[in-house]
Amino acid sequence: MTNPSAAATATPVVHEENAHANQFALLGQRRFAPFFWTQFAGAANDNLFKFAFTVMVTYQLQLSWMPPSMAGLVIGALFILPFLLFSATSGQLTDKFDKTKMIRFVKDLEIVIMLIAAWGFVTANAVVLLGCVFLMGLHSTLFGPVKFAYLPQVLDARELTGGNGMVEMGTFVAILLGQVAGGLLVALPNVGHTSVAVGCVLLALVGRGVAQAIPRAPATDPGLVINWNPISETWRNLKLANQNVVVFRSLLGISWMWFFGAVFLSQFPASPRKCCTATSRWPRCCWWCSRWASASARCCARRSAAGRWRSAWCRWAPSA
Repeated sequence: MTNPSAAATATPVVHEENAHANQFALLGQRRFAPFFWTQFAGAANDNLFKFAFTVMVTYQLQLSWMPPSMAGLVIGALFILPFLLFSATSGQLTDKFDKTKMIRFVKDLEIVIMLIAAWGFVTANAVVLLGCVFLMGLHSTLFGPVKFAYLPQVLDARELTGGNGMVEMGTFVAILLGQVAGGLLVALPNVGHTSVAVGCVLLALVGRGVAQAIPRAPATDPGLVINWNPISETWRNLKLANQNVVVFRSLLGISWMWFFGAVFLSQFPASPRKCCTATSRWPRCCWWCSRWASASARCCARRSAAGRWRSAWCRWAPSA
């Protein structure tokens, strides 16, 4: 865990000219835009790969050891497993090393995984693809703490809520678009599996190329001694979170949201075919989800700037 003295050195420099800027103006600035598109490409690739593989197992392959009705749940669980095992360790790595170097390392890893997955798609090798699902979960586990630690170093306090909202908006749009693309590509006659393989590798290369433009973000605690035991480190982090009711309840709320979404999305391929083939509804879903996320981010940014969140949290949290 980062020492308070070390974390203090990571306080972002105030950019007065941007303090009241619209959150979308961040997309025109180098400190934010390359990171945003790197995250966007990664989220899109995760979901293109997972959804295409799930559809392939559900409708195209005949696997005696994986019933089609369970494919989405098995693939989703395998993807989430590294988060459970290695999130605490990944957070320590983010504190100890330069965040930009961590991002580029993770994107290099993504290229290697997608090359292996491409071979798995071309040969229709489900075992190889299941291994790649786990590795992509590990890739996302390594990237997650960097995503949340990078923005406070490069954005002002008044920009941070809007910037977080922009990243979340991009993430959910990328998730939806990745699933649409994965479902459409894998269904192409004769060339579906090859198309998915090419698409996954291309997205990984694009993400790595954009990551090269991310400005340097120094380590917040380069002297940190890493605890490589994921169980003890995870337990220690949970105990620390439990000491702050706001942090702990926020953790529970975010975890429930992702749990609900993961279970819901994992059921799409196994739903009736009329639901799976209703691709004309997906662009509308993408539009409304992105509009909702954008409006929510703008509302949060205004409340944060007005200093209203503190009083709201204080009313919600019990007295010490």
